[in-house]
Amino acid sequence: WYQRRVRETVKVSYSNPVRQSLFNFDDCGKPKAETAAARIKQINPSAESRGVDLSIPMPGHPVSKLEEEKVKENITLLEDLIDSADVVYLLTDTRESRWLPTLMTSAKHKICINSALGFDTYLVMRHGVKDESEVLEAPQIGASTISGSQLGCYFCNDVVAPGDSTKDRTLDQMCTVTRPGNAFVAASLAVELMVSVLQHPLKGQAPATLDLNDEKQDSCLGRVPHQIRGFLAHFSSVQPASHAFNKCTACCMEVISRYRENKWSSCWRYLTRLIIWKKYPVWLRC
Repeated sequence: WYQRRVRETVKVSYSNPVRQSLFNFDDCGKPKAETAAARIKQINPSAESRGVDLSIPMPGHPVSKLEEEKVKENITLLEDLIDSADVVYLLTDTRESRWLPTLMTSAKHKICINSALGFDTYLVMRHGVKDESEVLEAPQIGASTISGSQLGCYFCNDVVAPGDSTKDRTLDQMCTVTRPGNAFVAASLAVELMVSVLQHPLKGQAPATLDLNDEKQDSCLGRVPHQIRGFLAHFSSVQPASHAFNKCTACCMEVISRYRENKWSSCWRYLTRLIIWKKYPVWLRC
């Protein structure tokens, strides 16, 4: 599939070449986007790629007074990048680093594809694209189809707010330790999911169905699932779908409204209060 503009923000690590086909050992330490751009241009000379030096502000990670201006710049830059994108992929190494991009894509009605890896498991999912004229419905027990505007995001099933997920974790508990083929499978499915979404008449609001025999919700390319969860240990996958949570820390309307009112102060208030109190900030409490 042809994607003209590609952007990346990190450097090639020593664990990347065995599971990311655009890099080899000599590329380790180089900026990922610039290196990938050169490889992509060898394949498709008309492709565009741009590297961005950006550190995503994360809940649970302390920020000093001296870093406030830099964090503000990063938030503005991240917002500009998302504004200019048609589809946003979340492929970062930690759960909490996906919170701010999830909030921004939800507020801007962008298609967001999220992919996460375990040692021998993977998740590929699309976030729901809200229709703000709709009232978020309560999940219906036994329902086989969920509207695309009612689909949950990566954080909708959380029972606690996102925090520092790297603290006190051993190397084997981090996503950089994964079966090499896992990344290729997840990456392929993430791209194909995006294409299926774009080919559906409703685009990001395409509904998800649990009924394998229901072809009414399909795009011209077939099914458009909400999630694909894979398990390499027994070479299987499932396609669950989950409803959006009306008190989600990333995509509920209360959070989105506060973000739209004052982007900087809302993001800063969330990031700092979560660090101090280790629970939902005041403006997220039910």
